[in-house]
Amino acid sequence: MASTEARIGFVGVGRMGANMARRLKERGYRITAVQDRHTDASESLAQELDSEAAPSPARVAELSDIVITVVSDDAAMRDIYAEQNRAGLMTHANDRLFINCATLTPALHIDIEKGVERHGGSSLEACMASSITQARQGTLYLMCGGKQEVFNRARPLLDTLGTRVRHIGPAGEAAKVKALVNMVMNGNTAALAEGLGLGAALGIDLTLLREVFSQTGAASRVLETDGEDMQLRAHDCYFSATHAAKDSAIALDLAQNVGLSLPVALATLGQYRRLMQLEKGDLDKSAVAELTFLDRTPSRLPT
Repeated sequence: MASTEARIGFVGVGRMGANMARRLKERGYRITAVQDRHTDASESLAQELDSEAAPSPARVAELSDIVITVVSDDAAMRDIYAEQNRAGLMTHANDRLFINCATLTPALHIDIEKGVERHGGSSLEACMASSITQARQGTLYLMCGGKQEVFNRARPLLDTLGTRVRHIGPAGEAAKVKALVNMVMNGNTAALAEGLGLGAALGIDLTLLREVFSQTGAASRVLETDGEDMQLRAHDCYFSATHAAKDSAIALDLAQNVGLSLPVALATLGQYRRLMQLEKGDLDKSAVAELTFLDRTPSRLPT
C-alpha cells in the first residue's frame, strides 16, 4: 500500500509536478528526491521540501519507493526509461512503483509497463484532466491505466492527489481517453476563440456575449476557464499551446490508425501549430484567440 511511510520521488517538477509534490508533502508523505532537466527548478523545490535535488532519474529511483513522473512528451519519457540509459529509471526499477502522469501515446505506456516489469517493478499511468490549481489543492481528475492490483496499491496516494480517481483499464487505455478529452477541449477552445472573435468584429459586447454563451448551448467548461482570458488577452500559461498541439496530434494519430477522419480536430491542430510557428507555443492555449480577432497581431504577443 502507498502509505505515508513510502519514500516518494519526482522526475519532472514543472508547474504540475512541483505542486503535486507540495500537496503530498503537506499531507505527510516523505518527498525524498526531485529531479528536473531545469536544475534551478529542482534545487529550489528540494530546498523547500527538505529533499534531495537528484542529479539524474536513476538517483530519484534509488532513493524512492514510488517515483512519479511528470515530463513533457514521448521523447522525454523514452529517454528516462531507456534500458541502456544508466542515468535512467530502469537502473533502480526493482520493487519500485512508477506512476506516470504525462499525456503520452498509448503505445508508450504499454512499452513502459513491459520494461519496468522486466526489471522487477510496477508501473501505472495516471493521466491528469486538471491544471495547476487542482494539483496544489489535491483535486485532480485522474484517469489510470495498468493492472488492477497496481492501481489498488497506488490508490491511497492517488486519492491524496485527486478527488476523482478512475481505473480505466489496462496500460494504454487511460492514455486513449485522455487524448480524446484534450482533443475535445482543444476544439472547444478554438471554437470559443472564433465565437468571441466574430462577436468582437460585429461590435458585440464580449462580456454580454460570454454571459449569453454560458446560459445557452454555447456553454462549456472552456468558456469558464478561458473566456475572460481571451477577452482580456491574458494568456499566462496553465496549459500551453504546444501541449495542446501535441495532444491533438496524439488523438489524430489514433484516428488515422482506425481509418477515421476528424476534420475539426485537424483544423484545431493547425491553429495551435500556427501559434508555435509564431514562437508563441509557451503561451496558454487561450492564446488561440489571438488568431481570430481582427484587431490583434499575434506576432506582437509577449513571450
